[in-house]
Amino acid sequence: MLTEFGKVLIFFLLGAIFVGVTLAVSRLVSPRRPSKEKMMTYECGEDPIGEPWVRFNIRFYVIALIFLLFDVELAFLFPWATVYAGLGMFAYVAGALFILVLFLADCYLWAKGDLEWIRPEPQIPKLADLIDHSEVVAQEGSIPEEKQSPVAS
Repeated sequence: MLTEFGKVLIFFLLGAIFVGVTLAVSRLVSPRRPSKEKMMTYECGEDPIGEPWVRFNIRFYVIALIFLLFDVELAFLFPWATVYAGLGMFAYVAGALFILVLFLADCYLWAKGDLEWIRPEPQIPKLADLIDHSEVVAQEGSIPEEKQSPVAS
């Protein structure tokens, strides 16, 4: 009599045999007539132009990962929606908290600018732009000592 591990081993062996037979039959039956067009790289119906190693903006990947993350998390809401009526208020509160966390994460990504296709160049403020010395000079008649640079003294 087989143990549970023996049944699992037979299952894996039958799966490997099935895959091997399927690949062998498709190799025997399929026509092979390679041509220049068939051997070209397929790029969404466009003819490939230039080098294959082109740098892409990382933003495309980030947006794709964010989409996958929210899509998978949204898939968790379907089972919750089917059973929450039977579970009562606890399930409702748990689902509401889950949706709130998703909403806050979306707001964070939006505020951070990760949902923009093209991020504007960061504007780095300069110290001279932040301090208006003309107001200080007009009020006190001179620049206070703590605001003077060490070069001036």
